[in-house]
This record gives sequence, structure tokens and C-alpha cells, in this order.
Amino acid sequence: MIDYHKIKTASFRTPRLEIYPERIRHNTAAIVSQCREKGVAVASVTKVTSAHPAVARAMVDGGAEMLADSRIENLWKLRQAGFTGPFMLLRLPSMSRAAEVVEVADVSLNSSLATMRALAEAACMQKRTHRVIIMIDVGDLREGVWPDKAVELIKQAAALKGLEVIGLGCNLACYGGVIPSETNMKLLVDTVKACREASGLALPVVCGGNSSGLPILAEGRLPAEVNLYRVGEAIVLGRNVIDRSPWQGTRQDTVIAVAEVIEAEVKPSMPIGERGQDAFGETQEFIDRGLRRRVICNIGRQDVVVDGITPVEDGIIVLGGSSDHLLLDVHDAKRNIKVGDEIAFYPGYGALLALSTSEYVQKVVIEG
Repeated sequence: MIDYHKIKTASFRTPRLEIYPERIRHNTAAIVSQCREKGVAVASVTKVTSAHPAVARAMVDGGAEMLADSRIENLWKLRQAGFTGPFMLLRLPSMSRAAEVVEVADVSLNSSLATMRALAEAACMQKRTHRVIIMIDVGDLREGVWPDKAVELIKQAAALKGLEVIGLGCNLACYGGVIPSETNMKLLVDTVKACREASGLALPVVCGGNSSGLPILAEGRLPAEVNLYRVGEAIVLGRNVIDRSPWQGTRQDTVIAVAEVIEAEVKPSMPIGERGQDAFGETQEFIDRGLRRRVICNIGRQDVVVDGITPVEDGIIVLGGSSDHLLLDVHDAKRNIKVGDEIAFYPGYGALLALSTSEYVQKVVIEG
């Protein structure tokens, strides 16, 4: 890791997001190996870094069989960067963009017959075959048809010229926080079997979800029929997404956010005067620590989820932020932090999404 308060490079500015692709390649290789041992292929998800080409290259070099993203624009970015796929579109396609989906994605996740009809029409117009995975809701209450509706949907989708239904999938631990289990995985597998029997389709792909499925795989409790995972956060951040603990065999220093100190003062811990809502319509709570040395950094809630970052250095407390300012308590920091100094943070998933998306945050690739 760079010594931020000793080294400054002319090409760097703040705020910035530092990306360490070799560390991401290491994480990809570790997780791909763990999955392959259990017969599970990995579609590596690029969306948390907005499909940064250096991250995608690290994933491919680490052995990912497919690149996946939720946004059409990101898949185009990957193609324009020279990647040839295969590419998976994760978010359910919009009917209005069916032609783009067919053009840029090799496979998409679907739950709507109307959308699949639009995809089939676009595929025929482009003289292509578009592959789809039908999503089943096994309890997390995000996308997917209820299991008892799956057979009929599969039959109707299979009849659409231009489409190939290659399997079923599910999503967990995103909206409802439902953890993958033997029960919900069995429900997915049983639904696949029922659809195969009713439709006569091979349905070779059984996608058991995302990074949240790694624990059940590692524990040997994943049904053998599950053969594909969509893995993003566990690769990029090296985390078990069930509790955000470090995932076995991975590194957590793969991406680092850096901001610059623009004010350093000793101030009270409590605001003075009658208080109402803040700029975001929220009422903040404060802890009275007395007079403390505080700094402001040049990043805010327009760029990052403030409560989703952890200072790399001990003795620094994230107090909060407004749209353009990050407030820190540095009273107990190991160094005398002053105006012009840089402070580094480990971002969590939500913070990294925002940092990657913000045009105000410089993205810097650091090798090694």
C-alpha cells in the first residue's frame, strides 16, 4: 500500500479510487478454484467497479468463465475495451432496450414473458440466438417468478423463435437478506427438474445465486445440480457477504479510496444552537467527546456512502458528511494530520459502487 502522507505523484489527484488488479486477480483465482472443486463455474460480476477494464482483465486472468454486469452501458464498455465475452446481463432487461440487450449480451436473466418476446423478436431481426436464464424467486422477494409458475413460463419461452432457454437461476441475500440454504437450493433444483420433465428441455444451467452462496458451497451443503454462481463482491472485496468477514484465501486491500484534508481544527463534539434536520432531511445524533481535533476531507455523499468506509489508519473516526465534505475525528491518530495530507479508506460494497460511479473521483490503477 502507498504511504499516502509521504508520497505524492503528479498524475494523482484527490479524491481518487486506487484499484489493485493483481490483488483482484488473486481473489478471482482463489474463488474460481474453490468453485471448480465443487463443479461450479463462475460468472465474475464487474458492476461494483463500473466495469473498469483493469478489473475485468484481472477477473479473466484469474479464470472467470464469463463477465457479468447489470448495466448495458458497462457491457458495451467491456466490448469496446477488447473483451470478447461471453457476457451476461444481470438486471432483468427493459423491453425498450431489447435490441441492445441482444446485441451486447450473450445471455440475460429474465422473468417476464413479455420481455422475452421482445428479446426473441430482436434476436430474429439480428439473425442471432439469444440465451436466457429464467429467474425463480425462492424467498428473497426480488426478481423471479414464484416456483409454481415456472413450468408454464418455461414452456412459453421455449416456443419463442430466436431464444434459447438454457437454465434457471435465483437471487438471494440482496433485497430480503435471505441466506442460501439447503432448503431454498433444493427448491430451485426441484423446480429445474419439474421444468425439464414438463418441457423436455435440457436446461443445463442451474445458477444458485451470487457471492452469498460461497459459504454453503464451502461447507459441502450445495446440491450437486447447482453449477453456476455470479460472484462480484467476494472477488473484488474479498468478503463473505453474509457477515462481511474476510473470505478464505482472499485479500481485502484490493481497492482503496483516498481523500485530501482541506481543513484541520480543534472543535467541540456537539453542535451549538437549536438543531433541525440536516441537508438530507435527517436528524443526526452526536456523541459528546469534548474538544477534539477534527478534519474535513474533499469527498462527500455525492461520491461515497460515508458510513461505508473504514479508515486504513487506526485512531481515525468517521463522524459523517454532507454532499461535498467528509468529517473525521483525528484526535487519536498516530500522526499529526494537517491540511494537504491524504487519508486512505477501505470502501464497503455500497461505498465502492458510489466511488466507481462518481465522475468526480479519479480512478487510478496500481500494479503490484
